[in-house]
Amino acid sequence: MDAKAREIDIIFRKLHMDTRNTNEVHGIFMYDGVPVVRTRRSFGNAKYVPADKIRCQLKVNEQQFAGLISCSVTEEDYINILIDKGIISKTK
Repeated sequence: MDAKAREIDIIFRKLHMDTRNTNEVHGIFMYDGVPVVRTRRSFGNAKYVPADKIRCQLKVNEQQFAGLISCSVTEEDYINILIDKGIISKTK
């Protein structure tokens, strides 16, 4: 499965990921000021990117990844997914 670069950008914006541009676009998901998840995609809006690789880096399954693109999975949902997987610990 491949996704368009703009679909990955939707995820970056929705999750308020810090982005850095080098020879690729790097996305870093921060939680409580700590980088938790990192991913990257190639430059270019029309390019297809290997969605499976990005999906794995985001630590989600195919259904959750599709939800991130289609907006049915929110940032709060994503945080709960990471908590359920033990990737981040729930604070407060």
